[in-house]
Amino acid sequence: MLDIHFIREHADLVKAGAAKKHIEVDIDRLLKVDEERKLLRQDLDEKRAEQNRASGAIMRAEGGEKEKLIEAMQHLKTGMAETEEKYKAAMEEWQKLMLLVPNIPDMTVPEGVDDADNQEVRVWGEKPEFSFTPKDHVALMTANGMVDFERGAKVAGFRGYYLKGDAVLLANALSQLALKHFMTKGFEPMIVPSLVRREAFMGTGYLPQGEDDLYKTQDGEYLAGTGEVATMGYYQDEVLEASEFPKKMLAYSPCFRREAGSHSKDTKGLIRVHEFFKWEQVVLCEASHTASVTLHEELTQNAEEFLQLLNLPYHVVVNCGGDLGLGQVKKYDLEAWMPSQQTYRETHSSSYFHDFQTRRLNLRYRDQEGKLQFAHSLNNTAVALPRLLAVIVENYQQEDGTIRVPEVLIPYVGKEVMGHTA
Repeated sequence: MLDIHFIREHADLVKAGAAKKHIEVDIDRLLKVDEERKLLRQDLDEKRAEQNRASGAIMRAEGGEKEKLIEAMQHLKTGMAETEEKYKAAMEEWQKLMLLVPNIPDMTVPEGVDDADNQEVRVWGEKPEFSFTPKDHVALMTANGMVDFERGAKVAGFRGYYLKGDAVLLANALSQLALKHFMTKGFEPMIVPSLVRREAFMGTGYLPQGEDDLYKTQDGEYLAGTGEVATMGYYQDEVLEASEFPKKMLAYSPCFRREAGSHSKDTKGLIRVHEFFKWEQVVLCEASHTASVTLHEELTQNAEEFLQLLNLPYHVVVNCGGDLGLGQVKKYDLEAWMPSQQTYRETHSSSYFHDFQTRRLNLRYRDQEGKLQFAHSLNNTAVALPRLLAVIVENYQQEDGTIRVPEVLIPYVGKEVMGHTA
């Protein structure tokens, strides 16, 4: 959420930011409702002050004069009730409009409509060359008893799956490597809830716009699609100390996404599923653009180093305006090479938000001068499972259908080759 004072003073900049993100929001209507809200608030305050004066006069008055003052008081109360109803309606509209205002993208964010307009920043690694026609991860993992999609669909429905055997060992190995790698970067590991109240989704910006992609319970909670939601909610309505920053958290949770609107995309395999598991980097820092930018590059580097440990070829793209979410100031995607598709596929997303999320969550800190400030927030994928399994399996496949284990994972997996003929 942006500061209303900032919106009033920089309406054209806010409109330009929304246009760059291709998000429709009526800033002029917001400013009109904001003015109405302020005038109604002022009117209410004046009426309450008048009521207080009238109450004192009634206590001092006697006889007929007292009756006249009481009658006038009744008219005043009726007028106050009408004003209160108008103020309530104005506040409701104001709050709804405020929640729709997107954060302003950084000047370095390129123009564009969707992910096709994202721009490559750098490339790392050598794409594998095969002396045979490489198979996709579905064929490889099915043949090696690592996944069962048929029974997954029978039990869990569309996009359901079971991981089995070596896939479980590989997934566990990736989690162990993630813990080791990111903890050396100063992150505290946490296992966070997936079943989360609405307030945390509103605070992180996933609601109200993203409701179609969330699973909701009959009790009003939602299932989170990322550990970011619960991790950011951890400090909701709290005041931290500047000396605690940067606060680095490595959050693990099951994740759930309805994948609304993507029913024709990645219908087979482990790239796009309804239920998965993820380690997420989440950071809180001081209210400084410089600090946010520095940490954003650091988080991205952490994720790149993780892919480099696995010797997976990838590239980094900077997301265009139209491929940014409501609260993101800037975002990088890391995309690893998928041999069967002859293209890069997203494995990590790295974003910073300034105080967009923390204003909505009322997450503040006391700076060195004792002044309360809203913190800045950032997040980046550490490792998403089972998606990264698909990438590893395809890049490390062998002609006989077996799969080499990345060297860095051999101590965790316990063998060098996976597969039935290994």
